[in-house]
Amino acid sequence: MKNYILIVEDDNDINRMLKELLEGQGYETAQAFSGTEALLYLEKRVPDGVILDLMLPGMDGEELLKHIKEKNPNTAVVVSSAKEDVQVRIALLKAGADDYIVKPFDTQELLARLEAVLRRLGREKQIKDEADGLKDIVPDSRVLQYKDIVMHPEDFSVTVGGKPLMLTKREYLILELLMENPTKVFTKSNIYESVWNEEFLGEENAVNVHISNIRQKLAKLHPEETYIQTVWGIGFKMNEKL
Repeated sequence: MKNYILIVEDDNDINRMLKELLEGQGYETAQAFSGTEALLYLEKRVPDGVILDLMLPGMDGEELLKHIKEKNPNTAVVVSSAKEDVQVRIALLKAGADDYIVKPFDTQELLARLEAVLRRLGREKQIKDEADGLKDIVPDSRVLQYKDIVMHPEDFSVTVGGKPLMLTKREYLILELLMENPTKVFTKSNIYESVWNEEFLGEENAVNVHISNIRQKLAKLHPEETYIQTVWGIGFKMNEKL
């Protein structure tokens, strides 16, 4: 799906140039030439990103930035302005701007900055969505413990030696499955069908990647310990060696 970018710029030539530039890179665009016109577009459809000029007729850029971030905090906003003052830039970043570029700007730099903030906000949204997904699972009052890993299913929190372990939804469910039956060897098929709730069709790589990610996160908190054992030719289990 194409990213939808709202261009808010009162200079006709710059606005048209940005539209051609972005559409040439595969973006979908809309053009606003004032702050009030931008509000109309924002009410109709939430953009993935906004390129925002500060000096606008009607509602100025600073006020529009505040409105965008209050209503749609996941919308990436790159401010474009001739103002070079460092304090102005700092104030805008504190107000919620995701990046700032000074006019006249290099078009390739603008594209790179826009792509970077879209990627970053996309990752943050994915993490939030996965965390919210955990909340949809009916919690229980059990506490699972294996060595110094403590798992609290009632709030989906995990600690290692008292330090929080941040997991995605599927990483959490895989670790929970292994810790519930620490002596059992789970095949990749067992893990996939339990966590993904789909028939296993040779999706070994998906399981391997998630196991690898869990191991790396555990190693950062306790590098001397090995928690998950590979049983060659079969699958995975919790490591019994102390």
